[in-house]
Amino acid sequence: MSKRTIDAHEVATRWKSKGFDFGVFTDPPGQIWKDFVHKTDELLMAIKGEMELEMEGRKIPCEVGKEILIPAGVVHTVRNVGRTGSQWFYGFKEYRPN
Repeated sequence: MSKRTIDAHEVATRWKSKGFDFGVFTDPPGQIWKDFVHKTDELLMAIKGEMELEMEGRKIPCEVGKEILIPAGVVHTVRNVGRTGSQWFYGFKEYRPN
């Protein structure tokens, strides 16, 4: 299996052009971010490790380098399901209340 290098600057620039900010989380094995809900859309991209996203009753494997949109108002859980640490990019859409 080849390791894919993800260019953080390129991703951050692309997300900014879509109105999203950019951050990085590093999680230990077994880390679970359970039942989060945000007022704005969120983007997630795994860059290292084995992660799983659960939303609307579906478990979705987070493939390294694949951008996943979590719509505003959707309850979601992110899990590190691997035996090693995981790392992922996240970004929130600029929130504009009505």
